[in-house]
Amino acid sequence: MLTLKVITENPDEVIRRLAKKHFDAKEIIGKIIELDKTRRTTQSVLDENLATLNNLSKTIGALMKEGKKEEAEQARAKVAEMKEGNKELDAAKTAAEQEMNNLLVLVPNLPHDSVPEGRAAEDNLCEKSGGVVPQLHEGAVPHWDLCKKYDLIDFELGVKITGAGFPVYKGYGCRLQRALINFFLDNAREAGYLEIQPPYVVNADSGYGTGQLPDKEGQMYHATLDDLYLIPTAEVPVTNIYRDVILNESELPIKNTAYSACFRREAGSYGKDVRGLNRLHQFDKVEIVRIDTPEHSYESLKEMVDYVQSLVEKLELPWRILRLCGGDMSFTSAITFDFEVYSAAQERWLEVSSVSNFESYQANRLKCRYRDASKKTQLCHTLNGSALALPRIVAALLENNQTPEGIRIPKALVPYTGFDMIK
Repeated sequence: MLTLKVITENPDEVIRRLAKKHFDAKEIIGKIIELDKTRRTTQSVLDENLATLNNLSKTIGALMKEGKKEEAEQARAKVAEMKEGNKELDAAKTAAEQEMNNLLVLVPNLPHDSVPEGRAAEDNLCEKSGGVVPQLHEGAVPHWDLCKKYDLIDFELGVKITGAGFPVYKGYGCRLQRALINFFLDNAREAGYLEIQPPYVVNADSGYGTGQLPDKEGQMYHATLDDLYLIPTAEVPVTNIYRDVILNESELPIKNTAYSACFRREAGSYGKDVRGLNRLHQFDKVEIVRIDTPEHSYESLKEMVDYVQSLVEKLELPWRILRLCGGDMSFTSAITFDFEVYSAAQERWLEVSSVSNFESYQANRLKCRYRDASKKTQLCHTLNGSALALPRIVAALLENNQTPEGIRIPKALVPYTGFDMIK
């Protein structure tokens, strides 16, 4: 959430920058400023009234001592009248604050100046690419056929048990999943990330803290009886570790990693290309999260991007890094880099990671702060990235490494799988 200070001091700049996200902020920013003025004016009147009430209370005592009962009663009547008026003023102030806060959560984060103009994925900028696109043998097939041929994943069985988007992994498919999870966690630990094992459900305060709530796009699974939400990513519980926490600057940057199952309704995605592992409602992912100072957060962002690059390189996958345009960014992000890998049988690029800097947007909602060297309390910057999401990684690994003899396992994974071929 943007701070009131940013909005009230630079409203035109806020409106201009949000236009890059194709968000027309003029009306809502104007309303927030108006409500803030109402709040501040009302508070000022309340403060003046309180001072007057204190003086009147002292006067009543003095008048009584002097035997001026009539004047004392008049003063008491005035106090009672003012107290009733203060109740109305306080209610008006509370209403203005509530309405203002309701509007503040509807305003997206400001995009960084380096975010390119654009409306959709076609306008994203390719920053960097690497790896070699494999030349598949005649008769090569997409991953959903490979999964059936080698009995790795049963999509139909998942539909029977739960519904579409909840696959059942079997045999070598399970072992490959577990190998990837451990491979990603070990690499994260070696890169200095502390592993966290978080809950898979969170309360509304946690969802609000990282910006998933209010759920504007209907992407969250909600356990209504207990008012808990299934996590769409480990980012939510891990980042919320630092909700309502004041850190010391010496503790930053904090680097955490976590494996979790992830749950997304993917509302509105029906009719798109959702076959196989391309789009699931439940999937596995290893997440990296950083809490940092504003001065260092963009260095952390670069380190995170470089780290994810090292993972796709170790997996021998063709990859590219996209700098997302304003229209393709998330509501909460200030800047995002997407990683895509090439799926050779499908002949398409698949997103496998998003690495984002939220600057102080999440931290303001979380009340995640730190004390600097001068003991001044400031908002932290929060960052996160997939490192990595498994479904499309598995899809690309299966398709790109298929041979007439079986599916080859990249060398870096063999110590984790215990086998070098799926036959």
